[in-house]
Amino acid sequence: MRPLDEKETTMVFEKLFKFTGPNLKHLLERPAVEGPDPEPGRYCLRLHKNRVYYASEALVRRATAIARPRLAAVGTPIGKFTHHGSFHLTVHALDLLAAHARRRVWLKPDTERSFLFGNSVPKSSHARITDNTKSGDGVVVMSMSDVPLGFGVAARSAQDCRKADTNAVVVLHQADAGEYLRKEEELM
Repeated sequence: MRPLDEKETTMVFEKLFKFTGPNLKHLLERPAVEGPDPEPGRYCLRLHKNRVYYASEALVRRATAIARPRLAAVGTPIGKFTHHGSFHLTVHALDLLAAHARRRVWLKPDTERSFLFGNSVPKSSHARITDNTKSGDGVVVMSMSDVPLGFGVAARSAQDCRKADTNAVVVLHQADAGEYLRKEEELM
């Protein structure tokens, strides 16, 4: 386990910024609430076996006592680096993204299952969308009861969604909570 180098940090922050915007600073600057120490410090990002983890500094300090081959994970895995060097957010980052997201899309209750099976969101499925959403922005997909279901990329702006055909794709799927069941072996 090691800190991210400059190139890796830039890639991770760019991806997180796509979803959180200026709220990104709150992810790392907020005081940590986990860890055995009375003052666990702040949160930090660490790389272990091509996966990026979000953990408190106290937890990271204690994990350094464990040999790298024996260490399975530390903190919350938020993404992974591919063999080609690009960074992908995983479904584990959903809680962090939902808490700090700038843009959201709410789904109708009867269409949530389709998204949880890995499908993109058509206009007929979405109930609301944040007003200032542009095409290409990262969005968190929510149920009408404000439960985060997953995240993706807006295929159309909020203005274009109102004029679009009912079958037009509004959000391109990236990850959803159903992956915990569908890709159980790959996630760990």
